[in-house]
Amino acid sequence: MTGLDRLSLNQETLRQWSLPELARGCAAAGVPGVGLWRAPVRAYGVARTARLLRAAGLAASSLCRGGFLTAVDPAARTAALDDNRAAVDEAAALGTGTLVLVSGGLPPGSRDLAGARERIADALGELAPYAAERGVRLAVEPLHPMYAADRCVVSTLTQALDLAERFPADRVGVVVDTYHLWWDDTVAAQIARAGAGGRIAAFQLADWVTPLPEGALLGRGLLGEGCVDLRWFRERVDAAGYHGPIEVEIFHPELWARDGAEALAEIVAGYRAHVL
Repeated sequence: MTGLDRLSLNQETLRQWSLPELARGCAAAGVPGVGLWRAPVRAYGVARTARLLRAAGLAASSLCRGGFLTAVDPAARTAALDDNRAAVDEAAALGTGTLVLVSGGLPPGSRDLAGARERIADALGELAPYAAERGVRLAVEPLHPMYAADRCVVSTLTQALDLAERFPADRVGVVVDTYHLWWDDTVAAQIARAGAGGRIAAFQLADWVTPLPEGALLGRGLLGEGCVDLRWFRERVDAAGYHGPIEVEIFHPELWARDGAEALAEIVAGYRAHVL
């Protein structure tokens, strides 16, 4: 055992790599999994991507992303549901059982957080049976509260579980992402709650570093660079019964400008030092 048997590299972490480079690089580094993003997979071809991963001996830990389900306008809502069904089909074709959902922010001019969350629940009710028929579980990801207005009105693991628990656990789960949840003093109890219900669908890692860039979307730190106790999170999800992939998802322009193999070696070293 190398200690890397659960490690997965999210595709956007090394977005400078093409899909063939990603497959070769992960296989060479002993990283057995990859988390995929829809746009580059579509550009390369969904079926072609699936064949590439199989040939490299890699598993797809997740597909990002579906979601954006808070629209009020009927036409926009229909378009969002259609796009999420397409995402489910892509996840199934790629062989991953996990479609990550970023739920969506407030519609323009709205201040109704509760209403937006109810529209997410309504959409999950329509999408979950479709996904289940194709062997895909929807994974609701809570994002840091700074994204509530424009990207995700689901800000805590509590809120994500309150939505997911309206549906069978094998249909709707949640994502535990250290970057988004490290600040929440209820997160340990909510990880335990998620584990008890079989709701942890994905576990993602990134560190929190300051100063944050504007918007903070592209300011995630390498493992061990910031203030997140990554091993503490891993121990909590393990204790909750989750033993699936541990996906490193870091967005940072400086990382994307580096040599991919060197960056991956640093990620692996950080994983060994700060997660295992």
